[in-house]
Amino acid sequence: MSRTLHLVEQLISRPSVTPDDSGCQQIIGQRLQPIGFACETVERGPAGFRVTNMWAKRTGSATGTAARTLVFAGHTDVVPTGPLEAWSSDPFVSTHRAGMLYGRGAADMKTSVAAFVVAVEEFLAAHPQPRLSIALLLTSDEEGPAVDGTVAVCDQLEARGERLDYCIVGEPTSVQRLGDMIKNGRRGSLSGKLTVKGVQGHIAYPQLARNPIHQALPALAELAALEWDRGNAFFPPTSWQASNVHGGTGAGNVIPGTVVVDFNFRFSSESTPQTLQKATHAVLDRHGLEYELQWVVGGLPFLTTPGSLVGAVQAAIKAETGLVPELSTTGGTSDGRFISRICPQVIEFGPINASIHKIDEHAAVADIEPLKNIYRRTLELLDASLQ
Repeated sequence: MSRTLHLVEQLISRPSVTPDDSGCQQIIGQRLQPIGFACETVERGPAGFRVTNMWAKRTGSATGTAARTLVFAGHTDVVPTGPLEAWSSDPFVSTHRAGMLYGRGAADMKTSVAAFVVAVEEFLAAHPQPRLSIALLLTSDEEGPAVDGTVAVCDQLEARGERLDYCIVGEPTSVQRLGDMIKNGRRGSLSGKLTVKGVQGHIAYPQLARNPIHQALPALAELAALEWDRGNAFFPPTSWQASNVHGGTGAGNVIPGTVVVDFNFRFSSESTPQTLQKATHAVLDRHGLEYELQWVVGGLPFLTTPGSLVGAVQAAIKAETGLVPELSTTGGTSDGRFISRICPQVIEFGPINASIHKIDEHAAVADIEPLKNIYRRTLELLDASLQ
């Protein structure tokens, strides 16, 4: 058994459902401290939802303008298993079938975390005095609210002026084959809760009421059809989607007094929360609605254009797999949105994502060592660039 696979299996055996780290970070810290890493634990969150974060760093020999830090970022928490009887095997016992490793977190993202650690160990064994500084940022609150996780560590690093240059987030980005896709950015997320107010009344006397559902529908149709922007070379156009509509009293003869609509924008770097909010209010006002609208910014878009980090990861993937990875900004949000505030180059790369969050989550055993090797090769390339 490879050292990477052994570590993956150790991590899968820990039932680290958000926000419980279940000792995963302690296992990793015990591996990193003997090879020169200073490990800090950052805990934050209310009682009953205490989040465990780890910041581990080993400072390289380069100084001044030549100094660079590469951060491997990831999460040790996993989503709930769902019904245990639906799994083919215990989700917290590593199980091998037909070349696959089954277990909760196998793809998202305990394989990446293990590959980070072993890649660093192998790199330092071959290059004991690198010029590159190396860090790991791990959280137990990526799959949950994500308010006391990576963002808490970034707040602390920013407050003390810590410099970061490159970051690889180990999210499962591959689609058909390991190495076929890198995420070099993510769209922003902006959510709204719209309450349209009417006048409740008997359905047989509509002249004595005002139906908020009828009033809201034309405005919602316009919002759904509106072109918010056209995207750009890296981002698809911004999209608006309604996710929930709540109206009515449950009775079939009552016009409701309100209707509530939840919606979300996934937006490109061509738009901002402010421009989207302004345009939304303009539509609602034009339709003469009486309404309240609450907004939540889930994250801003970030983008890393081709440069030293993208080039190094692409070269490492090609050397290991022969593939030239596609650059993509599709999908949901990730903790890269927090790290990008303090790090100019952030990308995501990890194993195949087809089974993430599903029953019988799995990763191909044959992909585990190549993934580790890609991370190690990236370290070698970035360190060599500082010579």
